[in-house]
Amino acid sequence: MFRVMWLMVVIVSLVLVGCGKQAHDVDHDGLRVVTTIGMITDIVERIGGDRIRVSGLMGPGVDPHLYKASEGDVSRMSRADIIFYNGLHLEGALTEVLGQMNRRVKTVAVTDGIDPSQLLSPEDYEGNYDPHVWFDVSMWMQAVRHITETLVQVDSAGKNHYETRSGELLQELKTLHEYVRQQADRIPERQRVLITAHDAFNYFGRAYGFEVRGLQGISTAAEAGTGDVQSLVNFIVERRIPAIFIESSVPPRNIEAVQAAVKSRRFDVQIGGELFSDAMGSEGTPEGSYTGMVRYNIDTIVRALLKKSEGEQKY
Repeated sequence: MFRVMWLMVVIVSLVLVGCGKQAHDVDHDGLRVVTTIGMITDIVERIGGDRIRVSGLMGPGVDPHLYKASEGDVSRMSRADIIFYNGLHLEGALTEVLGQMNRRVKTVAVTDGIDPSQLLSPEDYEGNYDPHVWFDVSMWMQAVRHITETLVQVDSAGKNHYETRSGELLQELKTLHEYVRQQADRIPERQRVLITAHDAFNYFGRAYGFEVRGLQGISTAAEAGTGDVQSLVNFIVERRIPAIFIESSVPPRNIEAVQAAVKSRRFDVQIGGELFSDAMGSEGTPEGSYTGMVRYNIDTIVRALLKKSEGEQKY
């Protein structure tokens, strides 16, 4: 692993030396922008419109915690005017590469625009912040503003263009935030328990009133042990949770193992559906946009948790 990371750093250094590009040169085709996760790609495209050319590194189903840059990724990043990434250690395996890129290319963590007092720092995450901020739409609006400010700094001629499109997007996200609140309020408070494959929904839970449990930790690099499974099984049976959820970017086997273990305890918990957590859906589908992904997730959660649980009244 050390030799692989060392080789990648060497490749990055050689590409940067050889490309001969002055930082922030803007060609006539617009700003060249590279993004990491799909949620960033989508809002950067919305803000930039035809003044930018966006290349996203991570598509549907890709786990950013484990993603490693290819030689082609390094080449794309080296030719960019701006690289937008999430930060807060979400793109853990890209840390060295992003650090090298920052020497020649403007490299921006979108979470730098979020008020640090709003960030969560779980005890088991080694003193780091939870990076899954996009699940609170109001926090993701702060990231939108930070991206807008960065684009204006680099391309001041497009100020009106970026700020107009950003304003339209922020209004859409404000409406989305209220929609999620209203949908969540349909679920009786005692039934608002969200159990997923990994601990990605803490900001969602805080913003919209859910108790959240994840089988794996905040990073999918942390494997779930037998004790984690048993603890979650006990919780589901004791609380009589009607549904648990798999995630599009995490293999379903661990959640399916939890379901089987619960069944052995003579309680039936359903797989409530697949949620989009660290990656969005396929391009051209509603879930392939940030707003569509958020709507899909809350609709899926509400539909599953409102179903009749064993021995309880149907709401």
